[in-house]
Amino acid sequence: MRGLQGKVGVVAGGGRGIGAATARRLAEEGASVVIGDIAEDWAKETAEAIRAEGGRAIGVHLDGTSAASQAAIVQAALDEFGTLDFYHSNLAGGTEGDIDALHCPEEVLDRSFAINTKSHMFATQAALPVMLERGSGAMIYTSSGAAIGGNAFQVAYPMTKNAIHALVRHVAAKYGKKGIRANGVSPGVVLTEAVKQHLTEEYVENALRGVPHTRLGQPEDIAAAVAFLASDDGAWVNGQVWHVNGGMIKRD
Repeated sequence: MRGLQGKVGVVAGGGRGIGAATARRLAEEGASVVIGDIAEDWAKETAEAIRAEGGRAIGVHLDGTSAASQAAIVQAALDEFGTLDFYHSNLAGGTEGDIDALHCPEEVLDRSFAINTKSHMFATQAALPVMLERGSGAMIYTSSGAAIGGNAFQVAYPMTKNAIHALVRHVAAKYGKKGIRANGVSPGVVLTEAVKQHLTEEYVENALRGVPHTRLGQPEDIAAAVAFLASDDGAWVNGQVWHVNGGMIKRD
């Protein structure tokens, strides 16, 4: 892949799963990576594993729902590596108790918006000024197939993930002429550690039956898409949300 050698980026939510796979792929392509996670030990372990393979990475604590913490991870990139070329905003969660519109408590709705929407706005507010000053940069957001899937058994999470699509298009439209690209990646069912832990075997089997593919997703599948969008190969992709899902959801 062209155009990642020597670049510097942040991967938020990079301690495990999609974020960790993305951090590894970016480092393999020659980028220096600042990995942030609410579980700081995870972030540091992932960074240490990358360094052991000859890559450049550091792990730091990140509370994505805090504007100050988002500003701190951007500053960590500047302090450690001197610049910031891309930011992969990959935070998600807050689904416990999220059932349907009539039974979603206010605290569940608030938690989902904080993790799945507000964190991405705070990431944008922290990273974008640095990118604007240097005249280029890429914001890459992780959405979810749930945003457009019409799930009858969940409401807050799909709502908050839909908001990311609006943010992608706003950043692309507002700042594209100033050298900023903004795109999203919308995964299908990806077999991360969390998915393997919380989903039943029956759910996984049913999900596979619904995919016109031979398998479900792996974190590395999403990492490949993010790496492309961060690289110079993705220089003319802007304002898009890519559905990387094995064909489970088909979109123009």
